[in-house]
Amino acid sequence: MSMRTPLSRTKGLGSAKAGTGHFWWQRVTAFVNMVLGFFVVWTIVRLVGSDYDMTRVTMASPQVAIPFLLFVMSASYHMKIGMQVIIEDYVVSDGWKTILVILNIFYSILVALTCVFAILKISFGA
Repeated sequence: MSMRTPLSRTKGLGSAKAGTGHFWWQRVTAFVNMVLGFFVVWTIVRLVGSDYDMTRVTMASPQVAIPFLLFVMSASYHMKIGMQVIIEDYVVSDGWKTILVILNIFYSILVALTCVFAILKISFGA
């Protein structure tokens, strides 16, 4: 005998109405991070020992800068979702939970914006 309501079974959502979405976005961003991560690591390994000008020329290419930007955004979102799940699962106090979730959002945005700024600055030749 199921304890779920017919509406709950139809929508396929968990008790908090967001668990399934977090689950799938965590998997999607993990896959995207894996694919883009190989490209990012391969590019960085190729640039080891290069001077700044060679790095800047490489990063100025849209074929390199765009995957780097996508990787940063995907990894930041993946980090945000993962930490939010950990906070929601293991922090008992509702007050601390709210504060930590908000700080997690701001931290994820800060990391993403810092990385995007650095990539764009190098790409556009600063």
